[in-house]
Amino acid sequence: MRVAIIDSGVDPRHPHIDAARLAGGVAVDREGRIDDTPHALLDRLGHGTAVTAAIQERTPDAELLTVRVFHDALRASAAALIAAIRWSIAARADIVNLSLGSTNTAHRDAFAAVTAEAAAAGVLIVAARTAGDSVCWPGALPDVLGVDLDWDCPRATWRVVPGQNVVRAAGYPRPIEGVAPSRNLYGVSFAVAQITGMAACVAQRIDATDPPDRRVALMSAILAGAD
Repeated sequence: MRVAIIDSGVDPRHPHIDAARLAGGVAVDREGRIDDTPHALLDRLGHGTAVTAAIQERTPDAELLTVRVFHDALRASAAALIAAIRWSIAARADIVNLSLGSTNTAHRDAFAAVTAEAAAAGVLIVAARTAGDSVCWPGALPDVLGVDLDWDCPRATWRVVPGQNVVRAAGYPRPIEGVAPSRNLYGVSFAVAQITGMAACVAQRIDATDPPDRRVALMSAILAGAD
């Protein structure tokens, strides 16, 4: 299982990270330009490392691709996100973790185009559907598995929103011993990471070899509910 994590990079030295499962990646700047040098992947914000750790907690055997779009702050352009998704498709990711999105409706059509490309290639995009009270793109699009927060949902499971390609999950990252969850990073980013990790586990049981069929089977299995 190959998972692309679009975020702020990763610190391979962090104790919650299994560096042996990191399979390289790229950094993408605001104009969508690609930097594939190894030092460009290093996380300077901590967010991507925490997201990666949350995914590895659920699916330790997955091969992880680091796609860095956050650099000096947790902000990225639509061009960067679209380029990051396209790179992940070309890199043959099975699942793309996108713990962020744009609330600007002007970008909806561009995101719809790239998520359709991902669906045709059999790539499942897992993305935040909302940011606060605002709808996020591409997480609210039909080709994407959208994720919302549910603080009452146990961390090892998810809840399905009937009639939609939407699930709910807890927003806590991997626990740190002796540290209260409220003092760690938390929020929808980690609900997305939880779903990505659990989806990767479900995907290993999907009996479908053709990429588009595999993605459809995986989406259907997740929307059938946690097991």
